[in-house]
Amino acid sequence: MTTAHKSHDSAHDLSTEDRKEMKASTYAFPAQRKEPLKRRLACAYAIARFDQVKDVTDSEREEAFRHIQAAAEKFGVEMTETHWKQLGRKPHTANSAQK
Repeated sequence: MTTAHKSHDSAHDLSTEDRKEMKASTYAFPAQRKEPLKRRLACAYAIARFDQVKDVTDSEREEAFRHIQAAAEKFGVEMTETHWKQLGRKPHTANSAQK
């Protein structure tokens, strides 16, 4: 029996099994497999939550920012930031990894 592939609009729609099957390069933070960038909405979420990602280095943030920029261009997500430090400049949660 074959199973139809379900389209996902956000990272929250992805099951653990879906995440395991995704290539690391599909994530903003590939080493940690954080913030998948498979859809337009997931890309927007990655931008919004960038400041909440914990336990990553500045170079990993720089790499993630490049991945997010590419995904934003691909999916038509408006992004005015030109450097990763501009994301989360004004953290919107008390859970910010940027201090």
